[in-house]
Amino acid sequence: MKAWIRDIAIALLLAVVILQFIKPTIVKESSMEPTLHNNDYILLSKQSYTLFGEPQRGDIIVFHTALKTDTGREKLLIKRVIGLPGDTIDLEDGLVYLNGEVLEENYISVGGTMPHDAGTHFEVPEGEVFCLGDNRGVSKDSRFSDVGFVAIDEIVGKALIRLYPFNKIEVF
Repeated sequence: MKAWIRDIAIALLLAVVILQFIKPTIVKESSMEPTLHNNDYILLSKQSYTLFGEPQRGDIIVFHTALKTDTGREKLLIKRVIGLPGDTIDLEDGLVYLNGEVLEENYISVGGTMPHDAGTHFEVPEGEVFCLGDNRGVSKDSRFSDVGFVAIDEIVGKALIRLYPFNKIEVF
């Protein structure tokens, strides 16, 4: 009997410890296609930027926003980090210019930024990052004032791995 109780206690302790570091998340919407699709199941590292350094360009992150879902709950967004503190971002002719150089983006399938983005310029403030979705035509991201720059302390976690669908398991 005592072994059974001990095993349950160990399992609960492990679950609590794992959930302190890992957050399972289901992708909703299509703003990260072709990288991530609606209903992909991913794991986030909740401690990536508190224990293991700063965000890096290309990281896929989930972050808090002031946006609301249809049910009135806070809407979390998943996007790719494009600009770091001190970077300049220019959007022109469907391309992203990072610090004056065209950003190579092999993770987007077609086009780039949208025509209405032409001529926009951003300077990333300290403590924040500039994020874009991989599917720029439908993505609500740092280009828009209701999202804007993402404060590093508003990041929920960094995408580590896609677990589902099983035929698309991928480490990020």
